[in-house]
Amino acid sequence: MDALYAALKTFGFTAFRPGQEAAIRALLSGKDALIVMPTGSGKSLCFQLPAVLSESRTVLVVSPLIALMKDQVDALRARHIAATFLNSSISASEVAFRLNAMRTGRYRLVYVAPERFRDPHFLDALRDTPLCMIAIDEAHCISTWGHDFRPDYLYLERIIATLPPEVRIVAVTATATENVRNDILRHLGLGTRDRPAPEVFVTGFARPNLSLNVTRAVSHAEKLERVLRILETFRTGIIYCATRRAVEKVQELLKQHGYRIATYHGAMTDEARTRVQNAFMHGSLPIVAATNAFGMGVDRPDIRFVIHWDVPGSLEAYYQEVGRAGRDGAYAWCELLFAPADVHTQEFFISAANPPEEVICECYAAIRNACRQADNGEVMFSPEEWAGRAGLSSPLVLRNLMAHFERNGLITRHRKNNDAYATIRACDTFDRTALRTICAALEQKATANHARLRLMLDYVSTRTCRHRFLLNYFGESLPSEPCTHCDRCHPCADFPARLPLSEERRTDLRKILSCIARMQGQGDHALAADILRGTAPAPWQTLSTFGLLPTHSRATLLAHCEALEMEGCLSGMTVTAQGYDLVKERTRPQRFMRFPDRDTARAIPTQGLAAALRTWVAEQATRYALPAICILNSKIIADLARKRPTTEDELRLIPGMGERRIAKYGEALLALIRTYE
Repeated sequence: MDALYAALKTFGFTAFRPGQEAAIRALLSGKDALIVMPTGSGKSLCFQLPAVLSESRTVLVVSPLIALMKDQVDALRARHIAATFLNSSISASEVAFRLNAMRTGRYRLVYVAPERFRDPHFLDALRDTPLCMIAIDEAHCISTWGHDFRPDYLYLERIIATLPPEVRIVAVTATATENVRNDILRHLGLGTRDRPAPEVFVTGFARPNLSLNVTRAVSHAEKLERVLRILETFRTGIIYCATRRAVEKVQELLKQHGYRIATYHGAMTDEARTRVQNAFMHGSLPIVAATNAFGMGVDRPDIRFVIHWDVPGSLEAYYQEVGRAGRDGAYAWCELLFAPADVHTQEFFISAANPPEEVICECYAAIRNACRQADNGEVMFSPEEWAGRAGLSSPLVLRNLMAHFERNGLITRHRKNNDAYATIRACDTFDRTALRTICAALEQKATANHARLRLMLDYVSTRTCRHRFLLNYFGESLPSEPCTHCDRCHPCADFPARLPLSEERRTDLRKILSCIARMQGQGDHALAADILRGTAPAPWQTLSTFGLLPTHSRATLLAHCEALEMEGCLSGMTVTAQGYDLVKERTRPQRFMRFPDRDTARAIPTQGLAAALRTWVAEQATRYALPAICILNSKIIADLARKRPTTEDELRLIPGMGERRIAKYGEALLALIRTYE
């Protein structure tokens, strides 16, 4: 057997996902690589599997995901893969022990944060470590054109320049435009000096199971109303906010309505953030309100919604954050609540990250003066104290500048394990050239950040398909026909309510899931309904589920399938892990989305126009792979059957029949209604 597939079994898989095998074989052949794969597509395997085959050599993984390092290492150890991590959560003596073990090649993988490259003890140990590869996770953080630039990543270029070519470099990320990809390669020095040109793998950005929506909501009250409506339907998810204050406000508002929700932001302690993240990952916490500090590495599969309370600063940030929903492949709802005033918050962030020349010079002067006044030329202050010395109202500006000053040789920083903050020493001479270099670079970055924000606003206001807009931005194309999951192509004004689930309904759902599982991906929901009703053609009559629900109408069974999709139990014709839990009764949900049952069917006429409308809706839902509720809900169907409009003006009088619905379905609906005059 191919050693690659034998190693794959170590991770519990029998087949590779798209793009994985080609990337891994390139690395094993001695090439450097840049890998761009969507969230949830298995990027980590691309460097973890080569580590298993490394034979007493180490893969160093550089990652900003400090809160997740222990979980990642524990998962590897559970598969008998020697791995460890180095971060601020462990004692100085334990760090020393792990560094010595790293020198001897004891570990296959070692996880570190980019700040670790400022530690001279780590750098000494790294020189003695038998490395085979450096893997840079979340590599977009190294790009000044990227949406989440982190200056500490810039140390990597110096480290890589000292390595022999046989130590491979792999950079992985979920979202990177061509500009960002080129910037990553440039900053890492790949394809320069003695390093061969790297392989670049881009496996695609399409996430058709995500429903992308934008709602204009100019006040907190309007935003809250919309969030509450979403939470009635989709129980598990993330609400992203631009600021810590907004995060805490959202938590307060939702707690008042009885929701269990936790917050996550950068001002929390490492311990508190880890506690929230673990509770969410393990399923005991359904909702998190968070800044963009939350999410990298979060691989909970059943996240059913992502809400943006504020507009993000870039399309990269937005797509990476919505990409955390629906990782099980099932339907997930993503909604951005847009208020024009929120744009000012992002403009403030751009200004703070890219201050003007006079602020940069004042900050550096404050650092030099403080160091000169110190007895040994070194000082240690909190970010707030530094901001006060520089005459700044917020420490954010100076915190961003420190890494630039250090990278350009204007200061040095080091932190002992027990120190709260880094100790800083200014260089002896005032290097005006380095200062001008920083000013020019930040001016260029500010221009790029403003351009990204403008593109984000273009997405908000676009009249075209949102999926197509995003894929075009990332350099991909979408077929010309409308997508099936965005508010521009398929507006969905209403969500079904979640009602108590009776034992009879629970049994019906289990039978539907069992039937679809036995169909092994063939056919569609309409065929599954025919099998269950006992009306399917001969090839399907041998299934054990044939005729299990003979008294149910086809429309009712299709609505059941829609509910199962929106609850995350189905992904098209695939039963998800959550669906199998329901089939095997490992879970017994007490509430489920509303779907037409026998009682509801009697409340709406089952003959004549109403029945024809429901059949038409079911056909459109199957055609566009949408829940029927997104075509027309039961109330609209009942109003249409009762009022029988004959013109578009009369259609506008039906609640829920907005302009987009009329433009898309009006002509067909009027034609159908005329046949019943």
